[in-house]
Amino acid sequence: MASSPAARVTGRIAVPVLGLFWLAVTTVPFLFMVMTSFKSQQESFSSSVWALPKALDLVNYESVLEGPFLTYFKNSVMVVVISVILIMLISAMAAFAFARMRFRLNDALFGLIVAGMIVPIHITLVPIYLLTRQLGLYDSQFALIGPYVATSLPISVFILTEFMRQIPKELEEAARLDGCGPFAIFFKVFLPLSGPGLSTIAIYNGIMLWNEFIFAYVLTSSTSTRTLPLAIWDYQGQYTSNIPAILAVVTLTSLPLVVAYAFGQEKIVKGMMAGSLKG
Repeated sequence: MASSPAARVTGRIAVPVLGLFWLAVTTVPFLFMVMTSFKSQQESFSSSVWALPKALDLVNYESVLEGPFLTYFKNSVMVVVISVILIMLISAMAAFAFARMRFRLNDALFGLIVAGMIVPIHITLVPIYLLTRQLGLYDSQFALIGPYVATSLPISVFILTEFMRQIPKELEEAARLDGCGPFAIFFKVFLPLSGPGLSTIAIYNGIMLWNEFIFAYVLTSSTSTRTLPLAIWDYQGQYTSNIPAILAVVTLTSLPLVVAYAFGQEKIVKGMMAGSLKG
């Protein structure tokens, strides 16, 4: 049954209104964070929460950059980049096996890996901490890479397996006729066509690991090995916190993700379109 004119008008009004509402929900906290980061600590206590800063005071940013922030930043980049590369490679190879190779325990192993998504990471903290100490990796960047990769694999394998199952079998059969073995088929056919899926897990895991706190807090203890989420601890004491400085840290921490998304959005969309056309 066709919708009435009133319903169509209501739909045309509701969609922009809901869009503007969601834009406000996502933008206002970011604006509050940036505005407060330019205030002095005294001004943040004496003025209204939503009052604009009296001047663009960069003292908070200077204080943050003069401290160990750049060390935290370097550690975060190194840990996240290595972890995401390993996640993409391992999950792609596992997904190829589950999606295209039929063996006796295929379904059981896939179900076991997917079941890892329901395991709360907090219950693994104690055994991972003890294992890290025994391996001599405690308080190093490498102490974070193992847990990051392990906890990210279940969702990554699940996404890529479902994606690879949609790739036409004719492409695999054509590659076999050309003399390609399993490794050649994986690297020459499935890996290039899995670009959209790989982009998805790279973005998802990159954001999650960039903001990860609990493993970084438990498995590292020195300034030289800690990552960005722990930088806020330098600006809070037992009885007080430097809120503007903390928000300056959060602003600088979020900027790489904002810039990466702003410059990479078009490429991501084009990659997804290209992948869908190839598939």
